[in-house]
Amino acid sequence: MALINPHINFNGNAEEAFNFYKSVFGGTFNKVVRFKDISSEEYPIPENELEKIMHIALPIGQNVLMGNDVPEIMGSVNENENRSKISISAESHEEAERLFDGLSAGGSVEMPFEKSDWGSYFGMFRDQYGIEWMVNFEPASAS
Repeated sequence: MALINPHINFNGNAEEAFNFYKSVFGGTFNKVVRFKDISSEEYPIPENELEKIMHIALPIGQNVLMGNDVPEIMGSVNENENRSKISISAESHEEAERLFDGLSAGGSVEMPFEKSDWGSYFGMFRDQYGIEWMVNFEPASAS
């Protein structure tokens, strides 16, 4: 079965956002590359972008959440647009509540985490960095 590994673009705050995600999910980054790490005479990076994140990866279960800062020369990411949502299927009701509460802190809740009409527990929100998330717990799939 294929895995889906979401990748998120940021306007200079990828490191801050990923430290927040790490504080909620736990774990450690398996890769952090800054623009200074790839700068060369052939491909020079402007001084103000050297410390920005070129690539960052946080393993979460069997998946990896990845991201980067968009270089200013490429324009900015519209943080108010409807981005694709990241969907989390939790293993327990407690885990789902913890993830929903943690990730939605400082953001805006679109749909509170509660029992849905279709029988699962579900909620949607945009986090403090503009990323949209869905959290789901299906009681029938719990072991």
